[in-house]
Amino acid sequence: MKRKIKVLIVDDSAFMRKSLSILLSSDPNIEIVGTGKDGKDGYNLAKELRPDIITLDVEMPVMDGLTALKLIMKDVPTPVIMVSSITTEGAESTLKAFEYGAIDFISKEQSFVSVNITSIKDELIRKIKSIVYQKWNTIHAQTSALGKTPTGAASTASRGVLPKIGYNSIAIGVSTGGPISLQKVIPLLSDNLNVPIFIVQHMPPKFTKSLADRLNTMSKLTVKEAEHGDLVNINTVYIAPGGKHINFTKIGINVKILISDEPLTSLHRPSVDVMFHSAISFYGKKMLGVIMTGMGKDGLEGITELKKLGGKCLAQNESSCVVYGMPKAVVDAGYADIVVPLDQIANKINSVFK
Repeated sequence: MKRKIKVLIVDDSAFMRKSLSILLSSDPNIEIVGTGKDGKDGYNLAKELRPDIITLDVEMPVMDGLTALKLIMKDVPTPVIMVSSITTEGAESTLKAFEYGAIDFISKEQSFVSVNITSIKDELIRKIKSIVYQKWNTIHAQTSALGKTPTGAASTASRGVLPKIGYNSIAIGVSTGGPISLQKVIPLLSDNLNVPIFIVQHMPPKFTKSLADRLNTMSKLTVKEAEHGDLVNINTVYIAPGGKHINFTKIGINVKILISDEPLTSLHRPSVDVMFHSAISFYGKKMLGVIMTGMGKDGLEGITELKKLGGKCLAQNESSCVVYGMPKAVVDAGYADIVVPLDQIANKINSVFK
């Protein structure tokens, strides 16, 4: 049986500290080892308590979350989940946090009413357990590999081959750990791809717009949050808006983007499976499916459909994932043509478009 996960909660709101403590303590595998009232407090507690993971508020007095995060990553590197308000400013701060080393985030309403806190319970517990267990598994695998293979071999090697079949589009599904991972892939994509790229990243509204804007400043390709009615262009990356599905329709010889709430029954909105199913109906087997880090198995159904048509799939490898859930689902099903570390994904994609 795995030991309990030690969690440190840092938030200037006494209500949030108590609420998160009660919610997380409800899981028998989680132990709250401390709470901090501001960034300075959190930094000192992180050094003293050495938790497995930290929840860190963005906006706090004395020392804000971003400053504390930089100090924590410098002196006591620990997985950190940012707790961010659902505002444009909150989204931009959260994306900065990823660059400083944060691993994921949860959003909260500014009102802090109890119903909103309760609604994040299951999501937060799943994220904490997935992130920490992934870290433990990676450490265990690296320790077990010592003396058997050269150091780092497991994390740098690709498995399989991605054939050149004249791809006409790229569809990417990603979740937990995605924002910083996408920053290591999209800016490295060639402007000679000459196909459209569609991305579903599980995020709330406002966050996807900030992510798209940030990636656009870093990339050779045009990156934008997809909008209802957009006509699809080559060398453009369309990120599904948070809280909405992205679908496609045909207008003459053009493909047009449809943004909607339907289907309401999907576990995620946006959903990788919904996007894949719709894109496949227009692009067929020459759509390249890419599955990156994330919890769960969103994208498996879409990749299953793609493979039945004879399409190809690239999956991120376990050791470079923040959470090896979505890629694991397609790898375990035997649908991944190539399994690649994060730092090789862009190069592998570029290579089949030359």
